[in-house]
Amino acid sequence: MVELREITKDNIDEVLALSVKEDQKGFVSTTAESLAQAYVYSETAWPFAVYNDDEIVGFIMMGYYGVKGYYTLWKFLIDKKHQHKGYGRVALEKGISFMKEKFNITEIYTGVAPGNSVAKGLYSSVGFKDTGLVELGMEEMCLKL
Repeated sequence: MVELREITKDNIDEVLALSVKEDQKGFVSTTAESLAQAYVYSETAWPFAVYNDDEIVGFIMMGYYGVKGYYTLWKFLIDKKHQHKGYGRVALEKGISFMKEKFNITEIYTGVAPGNSVAKGLYSSVGFKDTGLVELGMEEMCLKL
């Protein structure tokens, strides 16, 4: 069963060992970079390890973007050994549910690097739509809940 778990001293090394395929590295931050951001933005960042049963398969981080005043899917990756098994979609749905339940939000945003058709397809499949805005090199998408 896929679930989101808190990142602790007991699983930090597993989280830091997560990696994507070579051709995906330009699209996503490493977990170390993401966790550094989560530390600095600790009041508005919610990082989780993604597990399938007791095996770590990915990382997701939700956030609140104060400049724009909206909630975001900030970081997301499934380890290269676990891609194309359906974990990404379930983890994404669980991350969205977490934000909806915790903050009672009506929409969530994300950014997709141009050319990252896999991520764009996944986000579109759960209802994210292009907003038409490209900012800081990312194509913005929004999911109305």
